[in-house]
Amino acid sequence: MQRSLILGLLLACAASLGICGVILEDGAPILWAQTASQLTDLPNQNGVVTPNPWNYLHRLSMLRLLIAATDPYMSSMGTNATDSPLWGLPLQLAWMLTSGRFVDPTGATTCGQQTADPMCISTQSWWGCINYFPSSLPFLSAAKEGFLGADVQVQMQVPEGEDFCTTYADCATRFPDAMNKWDTFYQGLTAAMLSPLPDNEKKDAILGLYWEALTAVTHASAVCINKQSHYSSKEVAFANSWMNSAEYVAAAHFQSSMANSVPFITPLPSRILQETDTLPIADLSDDENHTLKTFGWMKSINDMLFGTVVGMWKSAMCSVTTREKGRAMLNELMLNPRFATQTFLSLVGEIRSSC
Repeated sequence: MQRSLILGLLLACAASLGICGVILEDGAPILWAQTASQLTDLPNQNGVVTPNPWNYLHRLSMLRLLIAATDPYMSSMGTNATDSPLWGLPLQLAWMLTSGRFVDPTGATTCGQQTADPMCISTQSWWGCINYFPSSLPFLSAAKEGFLGADVQVQMQVPEGEDFCTTYADCATRFPDAMNKWDTFYQGLTAAMLSPLPDNEKKDAILGLYWEALTAVTHASAVCINKQSHYSSKEVAFANSWMNSAEYVAAAHFQSSMANSVPFITPLPSRILQETDTLPIADLSDDENHTLKTFGWMKSINDMLFGTVVGMWKSAMCSVTTREKGRAMLNELMLNPRFATQTFLSLVGEIRSSC
């Protein structure tokens, strides 16, 4: 992709919106058409695939290749080409790019700036750091499990002076739980192909393995915590509430397909929050303000009750049936401003009593 075209796309978005929260372009994650469609399109050194995960197009390429490699095993998800839960990852990546969350927050470099190096993902960005794990670790595991082809070797590029795991062996040593759960996810996909279970049960099982793996990489990304010091207290509060919301989504086995993910990701704040921001924030949309309010409420009520709300939610998500109800509740809570938070808590209690 020519740099001028990348820059033109992002600047046009910024000019039309003032801020840029667009995540789709022609029905796909932004700049999807510029990514690698086959493994040989990625850099290769001496027979080893060497993507640069500090470049947006390389991260997006890895996710595109993962989706393509696993799609043949996802028939239980539905008949649409975008029903795989893996679609949530590139959409999340696109939001982080267009909302400016990959820009160097220290200002020491021009990494990520639209007028300088728009595809750069700063190693100083907390968002760039935590997103390294769900972008790189699943790719390394997929290569090890043979989903990218026979005997494919991968080593991630890493900026000089940075300490990120770059190979399967390295990441498995540092984050054994995360790598083991991704291995289990891919093995589960293979097993599902031979399983006699009905599609709804296969689907639920695959989603369970997927969210266990994604939760494990979220825990691994705790190593990024020091990078939160580069941001305002408002952005940090949002970041922590965003992480907290993943606990609910994971327990409900949310199917993060394209159609399901877009409504949840589009209303995320389209710029980094500043210390002076107070709800409702004037230059953010009603939907963005609603999302910030809801995320903040979910985190604060859970903290106030010493983590028991998340615990209640997880115990309520005890079966295929209750998880279906849980997904419907999350949809109402996040997307319907008229849905009362008190109703949410009472419904959690009702569902839990059926377990």
